[in-house]
Amino acid sequence: MISIEISTMDTTRSKEWSLALEREFLAAYDSNADALFRHCLARMRDRDIARDIVQETFARTWLYLSEGKKVTHIKAFLYRVANNIIVDTARKKRSSSLDAMMEEDGFEVEDESVKDPGEALQVREAVAHLKTMDDIYRVVITMRFLDGMSPKEIAGILGVTENVVSVRLHRGLERLSRKMTDQGTARQGG
Repeated sequence: MISIEISTMDTTRSKEWSLALEREFLAAYDSNADALFRHCLARMRDRDIARDIVQETFARTWLYLSEGKKVTHIKAFLYRVANNIIVDTARKKRSSSLDAMMEEDGFEVEDESVKDPGEALQVREAVAHLKTMDDIYRVVITMRFLDGMSPKEIAGILGVTENVVSVRLHRGLERLSRKMTDQGTARQGG
């Protein structure tokens, strides 16, 4: 975990302070930019918008830090800023569908642990069903299984308790499972 702590007492903003802030910020960027982009891409389903959101996230974070404000958990802070921007962006513009992204960009959700082509198909179907779910469940499932975050990390980012995250995961996975079962039954003609 990278922790950026800059004293608000230092009003002179010395050169050493600026250099230390820059080093810590670049380390935070190196540690989090790729995962943050994948998170934004999974949420927005548009590479350009995801790239813009990540850029805006780091720009806002830099501005916040350069004002001398303190951030103790930079990863959680970055995801919180990104999620706020995602909400703002979603309000302004309707995102494209996952199907369109697969066709246009060739985006494939890959799971290297899946060796069987049948399992890969199930993963793609699960992701397709995921996009039809309520945001409250889709977000936590995406963060947990696509971003690989722990419930504690998700709770910190979303500003809810770890228990709330666990309940949303459980209920969301139940709904996803029902959708998958219903599709399998429909496919078998039953």
